[in-house]
Amino acid sequence: MNLSKREFLQVLGAASVAGMGLGRWADADAATAQKGLYDLPSFGNVSFLHMTDCHAQLKPIHFREPSVNLGIGGMQGHLPHLVGDHLLKLAGVKPGTDLAHAFTYLDFEQAARRYGKVGGFAHLATLVKQLKASRPGALLLDGGDTWQGSATSLWTNAQDMVDACKLLTVDVMTGHWEFTYGMERVKEIVEKDFKGKVDFVAQNVKTNDFGDPVFAPYVIRPINGVPCAIIGQAFPYTPIANPRYMVADWGFGIQDDNMQKMVDEARGKGAQVVVVISHNGMDVDLKMASRVRGIDAIFGGHTHDGVPVAIPVTNPGGKTLVTNAGSNSKFLGVMDFDVKGGKVVDFRYRLLPIFANQIRPDAEMEALITKIRKPYEAKLNEKLAVTDGLLYRRGNFNGSWDQLICDALMEVQGADAAFSPGFRWGTSLLPGEVITRELMMDQLAITYPYATLTEMSGETIKTVLEDVADNLFNPDPYYQQGGDMVRVGGFTYTMTPGEKMGSRISDLRLRGRAVEAGKTYKVAGWAPVAEEAAKAGNKPVWDVVETWLKAQGGRVKPRTVNTPKLVGVAGNPGMAD
Repeated sequence: MNLSKREFLQVLGAASVAGMGLGRWADADAATAQKGLYDLPSFGNVSFLHMTDCHAQLKPIHFREPSVNLGIGGMQGHLPHLVGDHLLKLAGVKPGTDLAHAFTYLDFEQAARRYGKVGGFAHLATLVKQLKASRPGALLLDGGDTWQGSATSLWTNAQDMVDACKLLTVDVMTGHWEFTYGMERVKEIVEKDFKGKVDFVAQNVKTNDFGDPVFAPYVIRPINGVPCAIIGQAFPYTPIANPRYMVADWGFGIQDDNMQKMVDEARGKGAQVVVVISHNGMDVDLKMASRVRGIDAIFGGHTHDGVPVAIPVTNPGGKTLVTNAGSNSKFLGVMDFDVKGGKVVDFRYRLLPIFANQIRPDAEMEALITKIRKPYEAKLNEKLAVTDGLLYRRGNFNGSWDQLICDALMEVQGADAAFSPGFRWGTSLLPGEVITRELMMDQLAITYPYATLTEMSGETIKTVLEDVADNLFNPDPYYQQGGDMVRVGGFTYTMTPGEKMGSRISDLRLRGRAVEAGKTYKVAGWAPVAEEAAKAGNKPVWDVVETWLKAQGGRVKPRTVNTPKLVGVAGNPGMAD
């Protein structure tokens, strides 16, 4: 399953990522740069475009990649658990370039100011149209986490993203955060809005009573006369990571056996190419690829890993290519297959960063975005404060946005400490930028947003930290249930990721004093998965954070990020030097 450097370089040759930078296009106008930078020569006769985890970001944004993405056990030192210079060295990308900015956190503030914002559906639409024109029959696959993550997606009950995805010409998608709108809303969109336009597939979502498929497990589409099957793999731990009551009638899970059955069934119906659109997370996809035969490629999501190559994984039936296309509309994956004699004989893969100032926005998509936003512009643009420090979220442990949220929860609610979920989504702000309501909501916009204040014993607090740590650092990817480490405010602790369950957390302290197992502490939090919290009259978290921001006198000082002391990870290439 792990990729040797020799294999990586062979794959890199196929991907040609190192030669893809802005180069002489850096100072060109958008039209010229677009033609030069994104003019990919076609290859083969079957093509897939892949986006994932856009989290409802319709406009260009800044997004900082993680400086900590630890790999444990056999995953250490292998993709996707490489950050910073470690990733650049293996990928053959020069530091200080546009590609270094796209794929790493290095010199983030300076590089963000130089290269501008990334993503945006109008810019993505231009590129999709260009690539579909050069690759007739190409299908656009969406890995999910598409309908959630912004104020407008929340306020329109996901309709903004549904309309945008139809205009973007998404062909096939699967889901995760989509399910937090509830079963009825998801079925309404799939059966009405998407009917005849977008196929929503998920082989691993079934009814709890009789085990019937809730969605089509796969779809077979011809590309240039080649029958191609796209199988869906929704996030397997949705009822655990998110409120169960929102999907009360549906069961999820990884379901390797059924996946194998669906692959064999599709092959039996004549599919010459079989791919999976997955929201497992990359480590889970790598393991699945080693166990299920007959899959040509897995287009992965969930973990937001911008991985510049497709990783070949050996299994009993041959090899499967595993990819992951980042997040926030920041990347578009392009997979070209050469299919001869009923099977894939060669491929080319490229993960394209979407530099917004190097692509002309699509006028039709731009008009739709303007229409979507118009009723909410005043509310979205209201200034809450100015940040004096960099605000970001992505990483295994606290980010500065998370720290701000924890600080707000503690101060407004009078708590001893705070927990904030280890969400990976949320845009980044540069020092000196205005925190508008829209940018605040980019961190908080969910359908179960309630702020809570709970009395917890010291023993319970440690148990919570241990449970989340096991979800993140379990050596078996199939036991990793999603998200990064819970963010903490007030508490400090030592973390030994390589230890066994129950032994990873030590030296737990509250403002310098040891946390006592039998003592009770007031702990603030938000995003409770229990249905009771929705009925308890708790305020939405954005009211709490907005109250705090408005009390800061117009400026928010840089946050001191509360990260654990790490033991046993020295030299891990998944951690910044």
